[in-house]
Amino acid sequence: MKIEFDISSELDKVIREAASNCEGLRDDFDPQVRQADERFGDFQANGMLSYAKQTGQNPRELAQRLIDALPESNFWETSIAGPGFINFVLSSSFYYKWIEKFGNSSKLRQESRTDKPRKIVIDFSSPNTAKQMHVGHIRSTIIGESLARLLEFQGHEVIRDNHLGDWGTQFGILLYAIKREHISLDDLGPDPIASLENLYRQGTSWTKEDPVCLSQARKELVKLQNGDPENLNLWEKIREISMSSFHSIYKMLGVHFDHSYGESFYRDKVEPIYEKLLKHNICIIDEGALVVFHPEHKRFAKQPFIIRKSDGASNYATTDLATVEFRKKEWNADQIIYVTDGRQRDHFEQLFLTVKKWYAAENVDSPTLSHVWFGTILGEDNKAIKTRDGQPVKLIDLLTEATDRAQNMVIEKKPDLELSEVKKRAKKIGLGAVRYADLSQDRTLDYVFAWEKMLAMQGNTAPYLQYAVARIHSIFRKAEIEPLDIPPTSYFPTSESERKLARKLLFFPIVLKQTTKELKPHFLGGYLYELATEFSSFYNQSKVMVEDKNIMHLRLLLCARTLHLMEIGTEILGIETLEEM
Repeated sequence: MKIEFDISSELDKVIREAASNCEGLRDDFDPQVRQADERFGDFQANGMLSYAKQTGQNPRELAQRLIDALPESNFWETSIAGPGFINFVLSSSFYYKWIEKFGNSSKLRQESRTDKPRKIVIDFSSPNTAKQMHVGHIRSTIIGESLARLLEFQGHEVIRDNHLGDWGTQFGILLYAIKREHISLDDLGPDPIASLENLYRQGTSWTKEDPVCLSQARKELVKLQNGDPENLNLWEKIREISMSSFHSIYKMLGVHFDHSYGESFYRDKVEPIYEKLLKHNICIIDEGALVVFHPEHKRFAKQPFIIRKSDGASNYATTDLATVEFRKKEWNADQIIYVTDGRQRDHFEQLFLTVKKWYAAENVDSPTLSHVWFGTILGEDNKAIKTRDGQPVKLIDLLTEATDRAQNMVIEKKPDLELSEVKKRAKKIGLGAVRYADLSQDRTLDYVFAWEKMLAMQGNTAPYLQYAVARIHSIFRKAEIEPLDIPPTSYFPTSESERKLARKLLFFPIVLKQTTKELKPHFLGGYLYELATEFSSFYNQSKVMVEDKNIMHLRLLLCARTLHLMEIGTEILGIETLEEM
């Protein structure tokens, strides 16, 4: 039995075969099979009424003839409804066989693996060195990581690349400020990344106020770009301090990267890009700059894609073109996914058009290029979230506040809990809440960041999902049995609550496919919320610990499979679960 079963196509084929075997229906009856509702199980064969009307026959009698001609199947059950509709409902044995078969992670992973694995580079997070990560970085970081986990689950080879902003004009200003203040990078205090950011702000203020300071900063930048040993040494230390700061946040979030090749890595790889694009007449010189126009595009026919500035300097476009070539040649990437905010849509659309023309001119297959863009996190005033003094919210402060708030929740609920356990639970609840508040939204939309909503135990929140998982664990503790050790049963899902939960479990592979197709984690998040809600309804209507062992084992099996899919789904989203809450 495949994990995915195209029941609609299968029914269509079987009904047509049955109709062809029924005398008088062979050429005239053209059944239309459609899914009656979202519950993946109820189907109706239309066409019966129109045919009966044309031939003056009783539609219910025709429906019965068709049912009698159907081959026996363990997949569905049939019945006649109304004036002659044929209802097809997935059978209890089908539900049972499915949930029995996919009982462990390795089996589900095996069946979920794609037949055509690809090598996929995901470019995400990408903070600037010498600056603290702020709340604006969280969307790229957690969306990118969740997509990486999703694609790995399906058998793709994923390369995580953190494309750092570690080169450019800002370093001239920072180096000037460091030297002017005679700062030692080995003695920046308890928060070195914050000290570097303050130095940069001070340097920026000086260069804006005094042209002489601006000239000095530019000279420091030129020295860095020309390989001056002193400036290179300072730059490398700045990068090390920055990476240490970033890693502490990535560790909190359970995020890792295979590479952190920043813009600096490509600084000696841009000249061949200019030569190739000029060779193929893809770019032109316009007002001293090297630019690409796309005449076939309504806006980009006149909006230039600047790949070299008029002063000869490279920019983001140049670096991104060099990055595509590196990832294709060195990593043999089949696809590159960029996870950035929506304000960069024009940039990436122009980049993708340029790469397509460049690779076509060289008769080389281009990797599939995808821009996974997202909206803005808003404060409760519906404006971009900031601190009271108008500064971006530091990401570390936001994550710390999340765990602090969650810790208060845990203590309020379990005041006698040991402090170590309180902190452990608080971290999972707080960070999970922040993460899911983002991943449960359609990434293309803005969303309002509201603490009370995201930490609520009811509604579409991470704590609600975590509670559902903890609740199922408590069932198995009381039953004194492990979820993978449930004995076989001769009782199949029969009651409405059992069938509804079993039906919801069947949706998992379909949801994975939709999430992958759209590269939108909120499809998976929404499914997990619906599954948790369906389980709650099942649990309230169907007592698990009953005297009849067959019924109890079936219901324990439904609990186990719900737990299994909840834990797999939350793991893909990067949300840690708890066995007790």
